[in-house]
Amino acid sequence: MSARWDTIATATRTLGLPPPLAGEGWGEGLSSMGLPMVDPEHPDWKMSPRLRANARALRRNSTDAERILWSELRGGRLNRASFRRQVPIEKYVADFVCHTAKLVIELDGGQHFSDEGERADARRSAVIEAKGFKVLRFSNLDVMTNRVGVLETIATAIAERAPTPALPRKREREQTVSVEKKQP
Repeated sequence: MSARWDTIATATRTLGLPPPLAGEGWGEGLSSMGLPMVDPEHPDWKMSPRLRANARALRRNSTDAERILWSELRGGRLNRASFRRQVPIEKYVADFVCHTAKLVIELDGGQHFSDEGERADARRSAVIEAKGFKVLRFSNLDVMTNRVGVLETIATAIAERAPTPALPRKREREQTVSVEKKQP
């Protein structure tokens, strides 16, 4: 363990604070038990420091359209779907991702509407879709002028792709028992 980690762990115990969850807070890539958080069975989850820094910079420097859409998607506000923003996938950074529904939302500015921009977007979408995601693309203008339509399209895609949660077994049994009791 590094000296810095020992200092943080000691300070945490002294103050009586709980340690941060794995992947959060002070661990710098270490779990709360001090183990590296890279799954050895999935080494491809590692990403380059450059791509990670790019994703962080994109989060800090959001466009107006991204800020507006994020205000609608964050915290499960749209059908309780959990979204993350500026998520690295392969060598690209997706604007918004819902892992549960395997859905990627891309917002495109004016530079995307040239022939070269459309070809680059098609290559990017193909790489992301090869990972099992569905890619929805909206222009920044759509988000600014037709927010309700954009949100309805996203909500429909989530409903189509997200797994439906099963009822708890206990509840199923209670319903069966209550139906049997009502029938004489």
